[in-house]
Amino acid sequence: LIRREHEPPMPELIINGPAGRLEARYHHEGKPNSPVALILHPHPQFGGTMNNQVVYALYYMFVERGFSVLRFNFRGVGRSQGYFDNGPGELADAASALDWLQLQNPDSRSCWIAGMSFGTWIAMQLLMRRPEIDGFICVAPPANLYDYSFLAPCPSSGLMVNGDKDRVVPSASVAELAAKTKVQKGVKIEHAIIPEANHFFQDRVPDLTSVVGTYLDRRLEELAKAAAKG
Repeated sequence: LIRREHEPPMPELIINGPAGRLEARYHHEGKPNSPVALILHPHPQFGGTMNNQVVYALYYMFVERGFSVLRFNFRGVGRSQGYFDNGPGELADAASALDWLQLQNPDSRSCWIAGMSFGTWIAMQLLMRRPEIDGFICVAPPANLYDYSFLAPCPSSGLMVNGDKDRVVPSASVAELAAKTKVQKGVKIEHAIIPEANHFFQDRVPDLTSVVGTYLDRRLEELAKAAAKG
């Protein structure tokens, strides 16, 4: 996905985080009750930033579906202040970012979170703490490198997706995570594999956004029908 031609360049946004300022980019959807989405980037110590191509593509995928969307740099990345904290600090950053997003959209009807690699580990920890999150997208969750056992049970349905040529996170580890994670009643974790895609989805980002977009469209339709029933 690319930026809409009529859309002005996004100004730099600074929000207050627990370790100082956090550099961010934000798209505000003007329609009332618009859903919101927060996107978390890959590992800061391995070049992960909010401008990662997958994060960028996910951002615009949500924009195209009428979401207000926020992506930001974790502490110590880009112009964000602070230092890498190996998880706890990054979770606090994400919580502050979600707080900011919700303040801008107090009447939002739905809340989603998405992450890429390390960002999925933080996203899922945030999911466990924030019952208002309706769904998640985990791209290349490093199930073989991080402990996801805190998902006990997982409170929201979502999608885990990885590439079949990923040498960092084997497909089998993601499949096992998706299958073994206990869920609350009515919650379903789905798993998709993108052919010929590596950990960074080089040359396969359109394939990724197609799969994720199809999933998101279906979930949004299901949520809308459930809301209509009251």
